[in-house]
Formats: sequence, structure tokens, C-alpha cells
Amino acid sequence: MDILKKSKAFVYRNARPLDIARWNYLFENGDKQEVIKYLMAYQNPDGGFAHALEPDCWNRQSTPVQTWVATRIVEEIGLEDKKHPMIVKILNYLETTPDFNGNFWSGLNTVPSNNEYPHAPWWSFNVQEESGYNPTASLTGFMLKYADRTSSAYTLGIRLLREAYDYLISSASLESMHEVSCFVELYDYLKDVDELKVVDLNIFKDTLQQAIGKLLTYDTSLWNITYSCKPSLFIHRKESDFYYEMKELCDFECKFIQQTQNEDGTWSVTWNWNEYPEEWPISKNWWKTDIIIKNFKYLKAFH
Repeated sequence: MDILKKSKAFVYRNARPLDIARWNYLFENGDKQEVIKYLMAYQNPDGGFAHALEPDCWNRQSTPVQTWVATRIVEEIGLEDKKHPMIVKILNYLETTPDFNGNFWSGLNTVPSNNEYPHAPWWSFNVQEESGYNPTASLTGFMLKYADRTSSAYTLGIRLLREAYDYLISSASLESMHEVSCFVELYDYLKDVDELKVVDLNIFKDTLQQAIGKLLTYDTSLWNITYSCKPSLFIHRKESDFYYEMKELCDFECKFIQQTQNEDGTWSVTWNWNEYPEEWPISKNWWKTDIIIKNFKYLKAFH
């Protein structure tokens, strides 16, 4: 049995309806409306997302990071309808949520209500932590792509873009791979909105290229046993502006994916909650499908 068939069987036996719909859309010529239908089940009346859409936090109240996950699925299926009710509600949430302080949306561990639900340790509320550009940079890009140019959301997005750009080019070092990933997503959004000339995209690109080069885990023996920084976090297709300089490692990741599939069609989940012994195995199973989807998206893009 080839690797696709093994993973497909696991997905159909274990995945949530949303992730089955994602699999079908991406690899089986499925209908994106099925993805939208199931994705909207995770959207709260305030327009934000919750309910373990990102499996490491079971908070039933909307959070910016969970909403960011929804925006990545919107991009994954190529939903371009700016007036779609789900999109409109997301934009409203981003403008009105109390988890936005005027400059940043709350990150993983800056939402107090996380502690009321099963979650990974890195989602635990920490009063000493401050929010940053994970997920703010990416959500800013989403806002600029989907908000009406005459709206207050768009005006907010422009201001946040300028602030994010100034932070990026003035930072001595960017040490968080997930923050840099969010900046890459912002950069990619700006490439889509090509008439927007607010920042210098060449400087933006060069700064990110250097940051990616410093963050990648070059010791590939660690990839299957630790939470590593691999090219696929930043580079999703050969057309990426960051592909050429990382081509060798990107190509190696394709081989790595093909060689490290488990017998049941999954890939190893290289992290652990070490808490919530009843809920973590459920989330771990959900993560297995998410990793399967990401890996086959990567193989499809680079083969």
C-alpha cells in the first residue's frame, strides 16, 4: 500500500468531519463548501473561533489564535468571497474582540479563559506574558486582503502593517519560529494585494530570509524526535520567494516525509501535554490528521 492510501485510510477512520472535508477538497476533488460548512461549526456568535479547532486548546470561548487557524483554512481552500458571512464575522471579531489591545491580538498564553479548559501547557494563561506578532502579523494580512478598502477594519490593518514592518526591520534578532512564520504569512498576503505600496517588500523579504535561515533546524536527525523548525513552516510551494535559497533543505523534507511515515499512515506527534490524560489522546489523534494533511500538501506542492 502506498503512503497516500495508508494516510487516507487513517483519516477516514479517525479524523473530525472538518479534516475529512479538507482532505477530500485537497486530494479527492472534494467540494470546498463542505469545508466551509464544518469550519463554521467552530465559529462563535462573536465571529471568533474556538472549540479546539487548534487541538491544543479546548477553550469554548473565541481566541485570536483559534481564529487565525480558521483564516489559514480559508486560505487553504482559496475562499475569495469577501462578503461571505464567515469572513464578515471574522473581520468584525478582529475589530471588536476584547482580546485586541490596540496593537496586538492575544497570543497563546495571554487569554485567561484558556485555564478553564483542557489545554497544552503553552496555552496556560501567564499574567507576565505580553502578546506579540503571533498571530497578529498574519491576522493583519488577512484583514488587508478581505476588508473593504473604505472600512475601519482596513484602516486598522494599514496601521498594524506599518507597526509590524517597523518592528520586523528594527529587531536585532527574531527568535520565535512561529512569529516569523506569521510574518511570512503577512508577506504572502501583501504579495496578493499587489497594489498596496505601504512597505518595502524587498526589505521585508530580505529580513525574513535571514530570520528563516537562522531558525531552521539543520540537524535533520532531530526532525522526527523533537519539535523542530523545518522549511515547511515557512515555504509551502516552489513559487515562494523563500524557496530558492532553501531549495536543498526543502527537497530533503520531501524525502524525509516519504521515509518517516508510520505503519498506520501517520507521522509522529513530537510534543506532549503531560497533563489532561483523558483529553490529550483525543487531541493527539486530531493532530495526526492535521500533520498528514500538511505533509501531503507539501509533497503535492514540491513534486
